[in-house]
Amino acid sequence: MLRIKNVHLINIFVLAILAYLFLMFGNQVVSLTNPDEVFYTMTAKEMVQQNTWMTPYLFGQPQFEKPIFLYWLMRAGFLVFGINSFSARFFPSLFGILGVIAIYLLAVVGFKNQKKAFLASLIMMSSGLYIGLSRSVFTDLIFTVFILFSMLSFFWAYSNSQRKWPGVLLAFFFAGCAVLSKGPLGFLIPALVIFLFLAVRKELKFLVSRHFFFGFLLMLAVSLPWYILMIQKYGQTFTGEFFYNDHIRRLLEAEHVAADTWHFYPLTMVWGLFPWSVYLVIAVFLLLKNLYKRSEPICLFCAAWILGTLLIFQPAHSKLSSYIFPLFPALAIVTGDFIYEAMVNKRWPRALFTATLITGIVLVIFDAALLVAVLFFPNQILAYISSVGPMYLWLLLFLAITIAYFAAFLKKKYLISFYALIFFIPAMFCIVPLVDSKVEPFVSSRDVCDYLLKNHKIKNTIITSKFYARGVHYYTDMPVAVIDIPGKPYFSPHPIPFLDSDKKVADFIRKQGKTYCVLKKSSVEDIDRQSKEFDYQVIKTIGNVFVVEIAPRKGK
Repeated sequence: MLRIKNVHLINIFVLAILAYLFLMFGNQVVSLTNPDEVFYTMTAKEMVQQNTWMTPYLFGQPQFEKPIFLYWLMRAGFLVFGINSFSARFFPSLFGILGVIAIYLLAVVGFKNQKKAFLASLIMMSSGLYIGLSRSVFTDLIFTVFILFSMLSFFWAYSNSQRKWPGVLLAFFFAGCAVLSKGPLGFLIPALVIFLFLAVRKELKFLVSRHFFFGFLLMLAVSLPWYILMIQKYGQTFTGEFFYNDHIRRLLEAEHVAADTWHFYPLTMVWGLFPWSVYLVIAVFLLLKNLYKRSEPICLFCAAWILGTLLIFQPAHSKLSSYIFPLFPALAIVTGDFIYEAMVNKRWPRALFTATLITGIVLVIFDAALLVAVLFFPNQILAYISSVGPMYLWLLLFLAITIAYFAAFLKKKYLISFYALIFFIPAMFCIVPLVDSKVEPFVSSRDVCDYLLKNHKIKNTIITSKFYARGVHYYTDMPVAVIDIPGKPYFSPHPIPFLDSDKKVADFIRKQGKTYCVLKKSSVEDIDRQSKEFDYQVIKTIGNVFVVEIAPRKGK
């Protein structure tokens, strides 16, 4: 795609190694977590059980909350690695690595500066949200990287007319893959960004060519067949769930009410790029202030990228941090541009000094909070791990990073400070293998399910709290029912009993007889209200999960 020189090959190799360590290494240590990782992995697992590559399944029924691409990747991973946490997380991590390389290539094309491009890639791979999504089973990372590939391909075509034909076709191809990853937004996001960019530059005529016509046909050829197949096979069941419930309804109704505020996404941009948050705020301010003074079109392209994505997602009432993740590559490029220009070209020395100082203060506050936790709240720490030893090691690691950061800062060796900072978030994951399995029950249902299967003969439906339902089903392959009093059903309906009143719980247990439950504390209290009619006991507590046995009293 690009004529890559030796220096670029070396940079890409170094970035790939670092990205592997930051984004994939140790992915199998913690089991799949509640509630989302098990949702996606259970869908792919049930596709294996149903022997299908086309229809996603959950709880034994077709489910259409997300398109098919992630499940294809996961099924492929199962064939190679078996059904486990590593195989489920393999492709999100791999796409995370590819995304880091794509940011490097885009910044090289845009700035013609391999050092600035390298810095932008380091910022992206060491930021909190990027690491978190790369190490988790979600559609958002893969969706974002396909959009990034589409943006890279377009800008490669835009930067040189000789590359227009392959670049435009690749842009549409990757947009089609994005549509298969999360829906029509896979086309809408790059289309709006590119339109805004060309409109401001008064170059909309760039779109008027046979390249875009054939590219659009290619995108339809890539993305439409699966949708057509689902509509033909499932009709209203598919269109109602996928297009209305998971797209139109999210525009009109908030799934997470607390997030439905005007400032949610701006704040997400800031904390999601942590520990580069302060640099980002200053970088965006300087970008807007100096946008028309910069000669590089990539600056305007990144501004259009950020604005276009926000224009699409900001009006919707359903908001999640991961929804605006597609604009994070632009944030990393903008931040890398600011740091390089201030550090090397001395353009904004005061801004660089201020950002570096404030970031250092944030690191010190974090270290101090961790020290207080270790020294004064050891019992709370021991509730999650077997000893505070790993926490001391974690503290020493963060102290070493902070000291290196400040030592370089005081000597005005800013580059060394930045290299120290890239290890701050990854340090959180380095400690995980040193923490024993006592951590796992707080994030995963695997241990509690292993206990149930090994110690009890389960012949009927397991009652679970809403948060644990998917995980219990995934790890036991048993039918589940949800107890949530009073509660709201899943935003995307699940084909399982939903017990949202005492009467429904009582009727369910009378009909089924002895029942095992996997519950959070509030759900145990709901069961306790049934104690006049039923005998129940907490037979095991694992982490913050209660295993309860309940049965109708004799004679009742």
